[in-house]
Amino acid sequence: GMTLALLLALAAVDESAARCEPAAVQQLRIYEIFDGNKAAFHDRFRDHTQRIMKRYGFEIVTIWETKQGERTELAYLLQWPDEATMKQRWAEFMDDEEWARIKKEWGAIHGRAVGEIQDRTLIRTDYSPC
Repeated sequence: GMTLALLLALAAVDESAARCEPAAVQQLRIYEIFDGNKAAFHDRFRDHTQRIMKRYGFEIVTIWETKQGERTELAYLLQWPDEATMKQRWAEFMDDEEWARIKKEWGAIHGRAVGEIQDRTLIRTDYSPC
């Protein structure tokens, strides 16, 4: 029969595969944001953007703030089952009436929310550790 050590080794392999499995596709979004209204931008992303994204099945893995030279950026990672779903959900989110209203009202008070937007679809390599 199988030894305990072999069973434990197989269980460990299974566990690491399960940890990495969920996303066939990840998406990295990087927004140039402005120091003058950065706090308000973070409030909007935390309180509204995420909430409305969830309505359309967005799964945000993590959110960072980063610097690129003098530029402040918000970067976040999403995961999706496939590219078709990603494109469809984005279209639905961008059409959301509440989101359109929030952006308009926010802009009237705080000005431009974001400058350049970078959008990268990340396809995991077969040799990626995770």
